[in-house]
This record gives sequence, structure tokens and C-alpha cells, in this order.
Amino acid sequence: MDNKKTNLIIISVIILSFLSAFYLYPKLPDRVASHWNSQGQVDDYLPKIWGVFLMPAITLAIFLLFLLIPRIDPLKKNIAKFRNYFNWLIILIVVFLLYVYSLTVFWNLGYRFNMTLFMTPAIGLLFFYIGVILKHAERNWFIGIRTPWTLSSDIVWKKTHQLGAKLFKVAGIIAILGIFFAENALWFAIIPAIASSLFLLVYSYFEHKKTAVK
Repeated sequence: MDNKKTNLIIISVIILSFLSAFYLYPKLPDRVASHWNSQGQVDDYLPKIWGVFLMPAITLAIFLLFLLIPRIDPLKKNIAKFRNYFNWLIILIVVFLLYVYSLTVFWNLGYRFNMTLFMTPAIGLLFFYIGVILKHAERNWFIGIRTPWTLSSDIVWKKTHQLGAKLFKVAGIIAILGIFFAENALWFAIIPAIASSLFLLVYSYFEHKKTAVK
């Protein structure tokens, strides 16, 4: 997808978020549920002004950051090589944030459901697409598995990202399967992602050592 269409979709989502915030503000309680524990139970609240407008503001800030990244990256030419996948990542993150915002709003309007079970599949889809973009990402300073060893070698970057693509796709699938294990659903999302990240950190180091020996 080209940049103009991507920006149009994202700006539309952000405008929708802010319009929804202004419309719903009078309907929501003075203290807005804002955080849920691993059991799907509320464990933190925010004043209404923050609970209603914080997520749209965060979404806008993230969009502006993603607009900036391709302009300031010293390896911006490499980002251009996988820009289509990068654009879809931005869209997916913005839609994900809108989804989280919608769940929060519905909860505070009085609808009751297991927040963790509703969140887990969305997190899984996000992880799976991270796996997709890792397969195509070229070396850059902002997007991908950025360790000292991947950033210093195209060979290490390529090998680490090829493996990372597979691991994050698997992590995404495991996260989605978490919906069948209600009480532990969140751990199905968190543990595979953390384990994959740590493994790839170590893997990139040893790949760099092998390359240096050669």
C-alpha cells in the first residue's frame, strides 16, 4: 500500500478515535477502568479526562513517530525496500490501539467480558504480522531485531531476521491459542514473545562470532 493511502486510513482512524472520545465523554464514569490483570480483572483506574483521551493521543503520537522514522534513519534507503510491509505494520498497530480503546470504552459503559480473552487474539495477530515484516526487513536503526551484532552485519541481520520471522509467527499462533486457556491466556502471549526475543539476542551474538571467525 502506498504512503498516501496508508496515511489516509490512519488519519481516518485517529479522527474516529477523537470524535468517539468527545461523544462518549459525558456518558462515562468519573473514574475510568484503565488496566486489567492477567485474570481479566480491573486493577487500576484513571480520571475520566485521561481515560477517554489518552489512547487517541497515544495513537496520534505513534503515527507521527512512524512518519518521522523513514526520514531520520541513516539507512532510510533500506526502509524504502520494505516500505509496503512497514505501512501495513503502522496500520495494524493503529487498528490494534483502536480495538483496545473500544474494549476499554465498552467496559466502562457497563458491558462485562473477560478483557484478557478479547485482547489475546489481537496480540497474537500483531505478533504474527511482526513475523511477516521481519522476513522482509532490511537493515535499519528502528524496525526489526536491532542488536549490536545485527546492526553491524548484513549477514547476521539476514540470518537473525529469517529465524525471527518464524519464531514470531509461532508466538502469534500460540497467543491466539491462549483463548482456550482463559486463566492463563495472557501468558500464552507474553512468554513466547519474551523467549523469542531473548533467544534472538543470543543467536545474533553467536552468528556474529561465526562471521568474525570466517
